[in-house]
Amino acid sequence: MAEAFPQIPRIEFEGPDSKNPLAFKHYNPDQEVGGKKMRDHFRFGVAYWHTLRNGLADPFGGPTALRPWDDGSDSVDNARNRARVLFEFLDKMQIDFYCFHDRDVAPERNDLRASNEALDQVAEVLLEEQQRTGKKLLWGTACLFAHPRYAQGAATSPSAEVFAYAAAQVKKALEVTHRLGGEGYVFWGGREGYSTLWNTQMKRELDHLAAFLHMAVDHARKIGFTGQFYIEPKPREPSTHQYDSDVAACMNFLRQYGLTDHLKLNIETNHATLAGHSMWHELEAAVANDALGSIDANRGDELIGWDTDQFPTDIMLTTQIMLAVLRMGGFTTGGLNFDAKVRRESHDPEDLFHAHIGGMDAFARGLRIAHEILEDGRWQDFVKQRYATWDSGLGARIEAGEVGFEDLEKHVLQSGEPTLASGRQEMLENLINEFIR
Repeated sequence: MAEAFPQIPRIEFEGPDSKNPLAFKHYNPDQEVGGKKMRDHFRFGVAYWHTLRNGLADPFGGPTALRPWDDGSDSVDNARNRARVLFEFLDKMQIDFYCFHDRDVAPERNDLRASNEALDQVAEVLLEEQQRTGKKLLWGTACLFAHPRYAQGAATSPSAEVFAYAAAQVKKALEVTHRLGGEGYVFWGGREGYSTLWNTQMKRELDHLAAFLHMAVDHARKIGFTGQFYIEPKPREPSTHQYDSDVAACMNFLRQYGLTDHLKLNIETNHATLAGHSMWHELEAAVANDALGSIDANRGDELIGWDTDQFPTDIMLTTQIMLAVLRMGGFTTGGLNFDAKVRRESHDPEDLFHAHIGGMDAFARGLRIAHEILEDGRWQDFVKQRYATWDSGLGARIEAGEVGFEDLEKHVLQSGEPTLASGRQEMLENLINEFIR
């Protein structure tokens, strides 16, 4: 087929002095930082649904995207053609991975058998292109939120028939992910929640969601899929409340239902902010639970109250993300998937390149800065010293469970009023700003 982006060259690293908008200024895929290539630090992925399928509509207007390779039909041929376009984009962007929803890759038909056949036909092209280019599937997932049957949930639907349909759809999506060598599979509960408690049996819905996930684990074992399962937190929108609202809620759910050995978390920046948290908070909470598996790299807009899925360009944000990733030892599963879309005004195919270049450069800068902060050591040294009273003596005995209230009362009566050192927040903010350049 003819090139979809004939005017766009392969994007190369030209350095920070380059004025070429179609070049990397900071991301150099094979450059090592801390003994590891940049491409391996990030494991960047392209979100199929945004890059290939998002028409750039918003709540107040229709699609604006101009995609010359897409004939606008719901045909399998058009879907197969789109799949080939993806790999041209991956190659020109020097991105090694992609992620997909089943219904964005292939058209949904009027019955499950026909939908499965369409997905298989497109998967043939995906597999051919993976073998031709060496690109890989980071993770797959099933779209259990767009079709009207899922208006009241999928695994948490009040209808057992809908639950069954969702299970059948995930079964197929998981099998296709396995066929394509996918390294993981994500559960995002876009409708797994409620709009009102007046018509909801919450405990029963949570039981059903857990049963659904256990069925997925069982089927993965049966077909030989050894990739990592993820659950993706999001607090609301479209539901009033979603059961996977943030990291803490997800971990509580996974522990309650015996799923912690089977699922890690795929954390998205814009979902963190919708939950009233910073992305850094959510990452640290996941790392503390040994549950950080993968990241959806985007950002939101504080002036807009919904999931805007903008490309990440905030250097402080990417620095904080990479600090969390580096301190946990790097990705052992997953990677950085650009779950982000260009703005509605940025409707040309070329804008897809500008957006990904910006995000990749921002993360390259964040990686370098995070590495420099950790190599410098002053930040960690301060935090370590702040908690020094827990490393020996009384603090160590408390952490070891060797004392009780009576022992602690006796200690205070003997030692008197404690002294508390300054937290030095402003000094630390100034210190970190030394590296943001």
